[in-house]
Amino acid sequence: GVKENFFEIGGHSLRATTLASKIHKELNKPLPLRSIFEAPTIEQLAAVMEGLDQVAYASIPVTEERSSYPLSSAQKRLYVLHQFDPNDVNYNMPSVLQVSGPLDVKRVEDVFRQLIARHATLRTRFELVDSEPVQWIEDTVPFEVEYTKVQVEGETADTRVSQEAQERVQQFVRPFDLQAAPLLRVGLVDLGVQGTEQEPQHLLMLDMHHIVSDGVSMGVLTDEFVRLYDGEELSPMRIQYKDYAVWQQSEAHQEWMQRQEAYWLDTFRG
Repeated sequence: GVKENFFEIGGHSLRATTLASKIHKELNKPLPLRSIFEAPTIEQLAAVMEGLDQVAYASIPVTEERSSYPLSSAQKRLYVLHQFDPNDVNYNMPSVLQVSGPLDVKRVEDVFRQLIARHATLRTRFELVDSEPVQWIEDTVPFEVEYTKVQVEGETADTRVSQEAQERVQQFVRPFDLQAAPLLRVGLVDLGVQGTEQEPQHLLMLDMHHIVSDGVSMGVLTDEFVRLYDGEELSPMRIQYKDYAVWQQSEAHQEWMQRQEAYWLDTFRG
């Protein structure tokens, strides 16, 4: 409804950013993010937008094929942080999903191979060229699911399975070498048949480096994994992250950055 509050029905800052982008794309009106917080209903936003000038929406273009690509600002920060301590796992992004019911291990591996082929970030490695970090996108990368099976029997089996599963999860998270793609690893722990319904149980473990992923990306990956595992076909992607990284270096974006710089220099001039 037009009077419902965006944030009371599940909206948050990331969704507000997406909403502002879609409004700009559909209506050619660049809505400041602040406006969504100040006018969180459709009725209020409509009034705000009446006073906005039209500014043409420009999509991020697909960049030409290159041997390597620049890093985005966020990737540069993470690359530098990684150089301080390459054995640090603070910027690993692990997650563990419990899967109840039958699971086709080979199909899991095939689906992740499809995801790696679909997303260039999952085939990306990083290294220095002439003292500047760049990203290289491989056509193919080696990948296999790390499969282990927990085998315990007896009255204390459930407790021992839980302890061993925790140990497997802790061992799974380890440093990444940014020069070797993919910066993704997948593990599957077979816990055997458990629970009152006596169903097969598995732990599906994912770990990615933050330089190729973030919280939103993990949500996309999980969603696409489920859809591909179910046999669904995904529509092709128009752009990849490398296109965004190149766009960040473009003249139009640099002009915007210079305006931002001027604003902050003025704000803190004292």
